[in-house]
Amino acid sequence: MAQQGIQLDRESFSCSICLDLLKDPVTIPCGHSYCMNCIKTHWDEEDENKLHSCPQCRQTFTPRPVLGKNNMLADLVEQLKKTGLQAAPADHCYAGPEDVACDICTGRKLKAFKSCLVCLVSYCEKHLQPHYDVSQLRKHKLVDPSNKLQENICSHHDEVMKMFCRTDQQCICYLCPVDEHKGHDTVSAAAERTERQKELEGSRLNIQQRIQDREKDVKLLQQEVEAINRSADKTVEDSEKIFTELIRLMEKRSSDVKQQVRSQQRTEVSRVKELQEKMEQEITELKRNDAELQQLSHTEDHNQFLHNYPSLSALSESTDSSSINIRPLLYFEEVTTAVSEVRDKLQDVLREKWTKVSLTVTDVNVLFSQSEPKTRAGFLKYSREITLDPNTASNYLLLSEGNRKATLMSLQMSYPSHPDRFTNRLQVLSRESLTGRCYWEVEWRGGGVYVAVAYKNISRKGGWDECRFGRNDKSWALRCDNKSYDFRYNKVQTPVSGPRSSRVGVYLDHSAGVLSFYSVSETMTLLHRVQTTFTQPLHAGLIIFYSSGDTAEFCEFK
Repeated sequence: MAQQGIQLDRESFSCSICLDLLKDPVTIPCGHSYCMNCIKTHWDEEDENKLHSCPQCRQTFTPRPVLGKNNMLADLVEQLKKTGLQAAPADHCYAGPEDVACDICTGRKLKAFKSCLVCLVSYCEKHLQPHYDVSQLRKHKLVDPSNKLQENICSHHDEVMKMFCRTDQQCICYLCPVDEHKGHDTVSAAAERTERQKELEGSRLNIQQRIQDREKDVKLLQQEVEAINRSADKTVEDSEKIFTELIRLMEKRSSDVKQQVRSQQRTEVSRVKELQEKMEQEITELKRNDAELQQLSHTEDHNQFLHNYPSLSALSESTDSSSINIRPLLYFEEVTTAVSEVRDKLQDVLREKWTKVSLTVTDVNVLFSQSEPKTRAGFLKYSREITLDPNTASNYLLLSEGNRKATLMSLQMSYPSHPDRFTNRLQVLSRESLTGRCYWEVEWRGGGVYVAVAYKNISRKGGWDECRFGRNDKSWALRCDNKSYDFRYNKVQTPVSGPRSSRVGVYLDHSAGVLSFYSVSETMTLLHRVQTTFTQPLHAGLIIFYSSGDTAEFCEFK
């Protein structure tokens, strides 16, 4: 409430010419107050007519009044400035170079609040008020501010253009059909807007569906990212464990070899040293005997020599030298050779297997270049629940099972008229648009069926080629009967071989431009594959062409 009071004060002490706070305020004879310079400028422009009027009440004065400063108002304005209040209204209400300005405001113009398509004038909130108060003005069409109002004026007749020429696809005024657009297909602009609005809504629905499809694709891709990260993290972790085990095994084997070599080293060294000690003892004893014999040989007493010789000449038993079998440079080298052989074999195995490991890593490719699934379980990962659009169904097709099943009838159904309905062909399109990677199956009974995909803008009326699935460049169809298959696109018929089956699987990779048809039984057999570029979302389609009672149904996946 306080703010509202402040706003009133601003308005009360503002000049109605410049819309700013009064500067050197003067009060003219009618009682209205203005900035001195503003009213002087206004009256200077009126001097030619010798009449001087009030810009608000239009009262005239003769002669031109003498202006004197209103000191009381000047003091009040100064008090307002001291309270921090600035010029009224705030600067953001004024029209800038990029804004639509009020056409009625004088001086500095305010931003327009609405534009009137009848008056072809833009108004600020203040000057728009009569359009709310006056009954005749309330009928005018108000729109958001526009600086293109003059584009609604006919350049030939200077009249408001309220009609539309469908022949020339342009807006016209009510006089144009008399001359420039004589004989043309013309309607009111409102009627044409209604038709275009329907098209717009259809386009929006298509865009919204594509947004939903893309959001699903983005969600799937995010799931793929998370799955890739999980798989990569687990693989790195598992690989590290495996290589750690291998390293530990190698370290253990290295330790075992080391321990065995050291143990054998100690054993052999001990044996050699034991033998060495025996030989050293024998040498010592032999040297002692040799010294004694040498001493005995120098004895001059023959009797003493003969007495001692027998005991000194008897030698102790010599160590058997045959037990010494020295193999120079061949102590543990054979162990090194054996370990080297193990190393070489491991290198050969790693070299051979590493290529396979590396190729396995590089074969991981999650995006659209992924190969087509090989099994039905693989296809079912991309399964889509398909329902038929009743607004497209031929009058001879009865939809049931939640609009998943179509049955050919001998009598027409009482469907309401709809621009999307196929009127001359026994066919129907799905409600869902298909992008990304999709898979669905059709179970059929009877004489024959076309399993098809088509763009939504395929013709609904007209000749054989415009509407029929497989007879134009907007549809692709596999024809199935009890004897044969054939594929049809743009009036070209291609024979297809494969096992007969009452169930047909369809795989679509929209971004990769792949469309494949499969015969589904205990196994899946590829019947035909298309590689192309799809420019729009696709819709699944059916034609039942043989006899009444024949059916085709989009399978439901549990």
